[in-house]
Amino acid sequence: MTTAEPAAHGPHAYPHPPHRPVVQAVVLAGGQGSRLRPYTDDRPKPMVEIPGTGTPIIGHQLAWLAEEGVTDAVVSCGHLAEVLQKWLAAAELPLRVTTVVEKEPLGRGGGLKFAAAHLPHPDQPWYATNGDIWTRFSLREMAEFHTEREATATLALARPRIPWGAVETDAFGHITDFVEAPPSPYLINAGVYVFSAEFASLLPDVGDHERTTFPRLARAKRLAGFPLPQGAYWRAIDTAKDLTEAAKELAATGR
Repeated sequence: MTTAEPAAHGPHAYPHPPHRPVVQAVVLAGGQGSRLRPYTDDRPKPMVEIPGTGTPIIGHQLAWLAEEGVTDAVVSCGHLAEVLQKWLAAAELPLRVTTVVEKEPLGRGGGLKFAAAHLPHPDQPWYATNGDIWTRFSLREMAEFHTEREATATLALARPRIPWGAVETDAFGHITDFVEAPPSPYLINAGVYVFSAEFASLLPDVGDHERTTFPRLARAKRLAGFPLPQGAYWRAIDTAKDLTEAAKELAATGR
């Protein structure tokens, strides 16, 4: 039996294990960001700056992780790794950072496993985040949620806004309203995670964990989903339009 198998007891057979503060994280920062060109012609995607901030995306991520109690982060580099490593070496960072470089693409699951092998506390839980995510919410609350459900892995779930205007109709087919960029009816993987210590051993050496590890954990009832709290900010920076919108939102909210 593997650690991914469901526990042979009911949800209230005995008290939940005590919550353990999470102090380490992995940031996957090897993406090429082809849809962000020309911004990514000379830098990896996480090194792109949000206009008006003077700080790259990964700088904001590391600051957020530190605010949430993380003391050590492993940054997994790939495309133009030397640019990211140079910035990290020169920056005044609020936590300890180790960089690792994938010599060959390992896929997201393999990349997580490779980076997790360099975490300072292999017997403790860890956060992970994609290097192109701009978000702010309580990671501590997410970690408590993870512990309460005795999950092996917990995904943050976002409800992004649809980039088009929506049309509402009545039962007869009359248009009743127009809604600009409404929230999606579906939750999506927000690219932020809490993992128990044993999760790294379940990852593939090469490949995508969302097609291998996550489905197995879901079948075993060991995969949890944490909906982002109402009002929490979240945006994936995939295109030049995302950069522009994030700058406007930052100016409006001061996040």
